[in-house]
Amino acid sequence: MVEQSGVDLSAQSQRSKLLGTFSPSPLQSVQSLSPIALAYIGDAVFELYVRMQLLWPPQRIQQFHQQVVSQVKAEQQANYLEQLMPHLNEAEADMVRRGRNATSKVPRRLSAKVYRQATAFETLVGYLYITNQERLGELLNRLIISPQV
Repeated sequence: MVEQSGVDLSAQSQRSKLLGTFSPSPLQSVQSLSPIALAYIGDAVFELYVRMQLLWPPQRIQQFHQQVVSQVKAEQQANYLEQLMPHLNEAEADMVRRGRNATSKVPRRLSAKVYRQATAFETLVGYLYITNQERLGELLNRLIISPQV
């Protein structure tokens, strides 16, 4: 979609702008980060990604917020990880394993399995955001993020 001002507002354009904001760090510095630190970054990156995907068409903020929450909750992130697993390379699968094994405290409302899967998903997103944003974009494009409340 192109606005009259000539600014491209397509989802693909917004996606690449989001993922291209920061330059990747050297791999050795990423390896020194804990999986929980990567999950912390991955959580923020994924929420911003979802917000950008659901921003158009414009809607009331309350509805927008509910749609975003439905996509970034732990149960949905666990489902997203399951969808991506067949497409991961060895290094990415290893990062998922590290993220899954890094959690210890589980919120009461969630099963340990779902919480670990969600943490693994966030760890993967954080890892790829820092090391390979193009690959992160490829994987996120495989997910079906649709407005649902």
